[in-house]
This record gives sequence, C-alpha cells and structure tokens, in this order.
Amino acid sequence: MYKKIEEWINNVLEQKIPSETVAFCFNLYEDEDDTWSMELVGTERFDIDDSDWACDEVTDFDTRDEPLSWEKEAEWDEILDDVTDALKQYLENGLHAALLKSYAGVGVGFVDGDIEILYSK
Repeated sequence: MYKKIEEWINNVLEQKIPSETVAFCFNLYEDEDDTWSMELVGTERFDIDDSDWACDEVTDFDTRDEPLSWEKEAEWDEILDDVTDALKQYLENGLHAALLKSYAGVGVGFVDGDIEILYSK
C-alpha cells in the first residue's frame, strides 16, 4: 500500500501549489464494493483545534476527479489506520516530505469524520 500512496503523492505534488495554501489534508472516501478513494486538498487555513480548516480548500490538485482508489475488504477504521501509517512513513522519507512539512500542517481523515493531524509546525 505504501508504494502506491508514495507514487501517487509524488505525482500530485509535481503540480504548482497555489500561494494561498497553508496546509494539506488527505481526504478519504468509502466508495462501493470495498473500494476506497483518497484525494489531496490544499487549504487556506490550519487550526489544530478546529477540524473545519480542511473545508477551506484552495485546490484539490485535480485529485477529486482523479483520486487514488483501491480495493480492500475492511472497515473504515482499518483503512484510516493503513493510510495514516503510510502517510506518516511518507512524511519521514518521501520525496516531497520536506515540502509538505514546510507548511503549517498535514491531516488525514474521512470527509464526514474527524481529522487526524499528522504534522504541524
């Protein structure tokens, strides 16, 4: 799973990041038939105490139209754990880890749930 996420993030972050971007959020979705999707958004604010910061999108890097999708028979919390572990690994060793950490924060969560903060300055 990590390799797939790593390649996807590397491709997404080759794009220009709008200057209004202050943080990033990896949004997870449950699709049909054990299919899951993830998009990346850049946001114009970051607030560790208010998860609505992730709603203030500046860009979705076209990932809403082209999300990372995969199949796995699992409950949502297992998917969140898998993705969180992979993203933490990416923030340690990934090609664009320094770029992501140069912003105010990075979070992950299901679009209708809580956000886990993976990094904050």
